[in-house]
Amino acid sequence: MANPLFRRKPLAGLMAEAADPLDDAHSLKRTLGPWSLIALGIGAIIGAGLFSITGGAAATNAGPAITLSFVVAGLGCAFAGLCYAEFASMIPIAGSAYTYSYTTMGEFIAWIIGWDLVLEYAVGAATVGISWSRYFGIFMEGLGVNLPDSLMAGPWDGGIINLPAVFIIILMSLLLIRGTSGSAKVNAFIVALKVTVVLIFIILGWGYINNDNYTPYIPDNTGTFGEFGFSGIIRAAAIVFFAYIGFDAVSTAAQEAKNPKKNMPIGILGSLAICTVLYILFAHVMTGVTNYTTFQGKDGIAPVAVAIEHMGDVGANGELQPDYPWLNRAIIIAILAGYSSVILVMLLGQSRVFFSMSRDGLLPKVFSEVHPKFRTPAKSNILFLLFVSLFAALIPARVVGELTSIGTLFAFILVCVGVLVMRIKMPDAPRAFKTPFFPITPILGIITCLFMMVFLPGDTWLRLIIWMAIGIVIYFMYSRHHSKLNSGNK
Repeated sequence: MANPLFRRKPLAGLMAEAADPLDDAHSLKRTLGPWSLIALGIGAIIGAGLFSITGGAAATNAGPAITLSFVVAGLGCAFAGLCYAEFASMIPIAGSAYTYSYTTMGEFIAWIIGWDLVLEYAVGAATVGISWSRYFGIFMEGLGVNLPDSLMAGPWDGGIINLPAVFIIILMSLLLIRGTSGSAKVNAFIVALKVTVVLIFIILGWGYINNDNYTPYIPDNTGTFGEFGFSGIIRAAAIVFFAYIGFDAVSTAAQEAKNPKKNMPIGILGSLAICTVLYILFAHVMTGVTNYTTFQGKDGIAPVAVAIEHMGDVGANGELQPDYPWLNRAIIIAILAGYSSVILVMLLGQSRVFFSMSRDGLLPKVFSEVHPKFRTPAKSNILFLLFVSLFAALIPARVVGELTSIGTLFAFILVCVGVLVMRIKMPDAPRAFKTPFFPITPILGIITCLFMMVFLPGDTWLRLIIWMAIGIVIYFMYSRHHSKLNSGNK
């Protein structure tokens, strides 16, 4: 008898699940077209990470070669994205990597990846909410309103409660509860706003590029691993990878796409391609306008602000006189908008992963109950509203921030492995999209993502192991005994 831990969910059963009629009280409503899916991906990918992480990674790790770091990170995402696209066209079910793993590698691995996605989605949303609060404070200061410090941070950061973080998480959660279509429209507006600001920075900044700032393009290594040189480029790639996180969230909305077999690959690959081009151009302009060393010790909005300050002349008093002082305010607005859409898509992804896990019996039934009017997993959204907002209100972002990148890389590796397994075990299964250059593409995806994981700090690995250990305990205490597949109900 096969080990129940590795019993796989039949592909035929998944396809039957995908074909649920739209009036089924337990199905999600299909409202998303290709452009909505692309906007969903861009909404999750472009956050404040682009504006804040780029400068720091250039200053301490890669120098002007930060553009190469974005290429490396983008390649890792591209390999994984192609594998995601094949699975999404083949298995158009909510649940993303969790569902794919259940079909290819069995229940236990599926649970591991589902639990891992909590890092990327729920914990990531809380982390982004905390950062949103900080930039909201900066924005209000620009308007002459100083919010009390006690209400801008949790107790571990010297405050009482982070109210702005709670506010934005509640707002995005309520928007999701009202319906995916309305959420997609709001997300599309936010995406248009922040992409416009990114393009303005690139176009205006291009005229101020000084080619001397690109010399040396790859600074010599300082003698410390990860500080410039080749190791610095790879370390920076692992760091800026955080700015790519989110494109996989598109696959969690498969059951809400109008034509998932065709449109899911378009949404995943289209959003990833657009963001990669924008990221490389942004980094090129940022390190060309001013020398990478000027970003040293800068945090938050400062790296981009430094670049904007150098887009002008030096006055008679020796001070910089930027030609576009209003651009810094626009950047803050773009960051607030960017963080809002990231939170929206992260919460969407988490609820859809738990929706699928609940349907399989691995989580309580409440996570798969659909609102009779809005046709969304409203109860699940409310539970995550409480959990994520409480987390953001009280816990410092640094505790879980690094976990998001390593958790996502781990998910990407399992998806690439899943494509290899599925091609071998089910070569004749219908696929609307096939990963090109098989098996080279998934193998390169595994190698690239694992390579970036290795370059992450050791304490990040320790936190991942602890998190996974907690998930394994929950699986053996609850999920294994309630699994519908193992009990013969599926």
